[in-house]
Amino acid sequence: MTTSSGGGPPLSPHVPAGATAGQGYALDLGPGRTGLRHTALRVLDLPPGGRHELSTGAYEWVLLPLTGGGTVRVDGEDFTLRGRTSVFDGVSDFVYLPRAAHAQISSGAGGRFALAGANCGRRLPARYGPAPEVPVELRGAGPCSRQVNNFAAAGVFDCDALIAVEVLTPGGNWSSYPPHKHDEEKPGRESELEEIYYYEIAGPGGHAYQQVTPSRPGGTSLLTEIHDGDTVLIPDGWHGPSVAAPGHDLYYLNVMAGPGAAREWLISDHPGHAAIRDTWTGQPLDPRLPLTTAPEAETPA
Repeated sequence: MTTSSGGGPPLSPHVPAGATAGQGYALDLGPGRTGLRHTALRVLDLPPGGRHELSTGAYEWVLLPLTGGGTVRVDGEDFTLRGRTSVFDGVSDFVYLPRAAHAQISSGAGGRFALAGANCGRRLPARYGPAPEVPVELRGAGPCSRQVNNFAAAGVFDCDALIAVEVLTPGGNWSSYPPHKHDEEKPGRESELEEIYYYEIAGPGGHAYQQVTPSRPGGTSLLTEIHDGDTVLIPDGWHGPSVAAPGHDLYYLNVMAGPGAAREWLISDHPGHAAIRDTWTGQPLDPRLPLTTAPEAETPA
């Protein structure tokens, strides 16, 4: 059980869609609401012509359009977000919001925006992340094929503590597999990172499954059916697989951060399943991939 330190009821590892909605947020797993010490996630719904103001506090945030686009004003600069029709339509641009800042977010046509956050020490400048510069990676093989949009991965986009990526899994495939963990600091081998998964599912009535198994006595344990807009909190444990039901492509946003001095994603595979990687040699990628691509960079007139 993950407890809330924000005065609300306890949150289980599986947070159903709408369970924390309020004040314009479809999902509010902000600081102090989950028991997690390093990560936060909000999903903001803006109606046409809507505006939202945000104080970042001790957290750095990446504002990522899920549906629609808009504009962001922070630190005296204005950033325009082209956005996208949906997470299954294309790779999006994004904006980095530093700690100790005030941001205004607006959308003429309306939209839904993820705010992926991490408790941080350094104050970096506000910046725009163009969609054409987001590395799109295809991982795995066969029924374990999936796509990773590394928009705020370590070594790709500079943050103080935050690591965030998008994963797209074709219907019927398994991702986050083999199960892996990153809940211990082992220099050069594993980094200590909390993680939040936020899911969207293509098609009406779609669902998926998520498993987390304990890596220590009393650790996180979960096997649950996932629906559109659900979230899973992973403070520790072996996580995976994430299973997409046939006929329903699966999207999830991964938000990670931890106490380590180095910002890096180092994982340990579950010893009972690690050998699955060896079976991928010679297997083709799922031909449905990539499910989405980044738009081409605009050529100056």
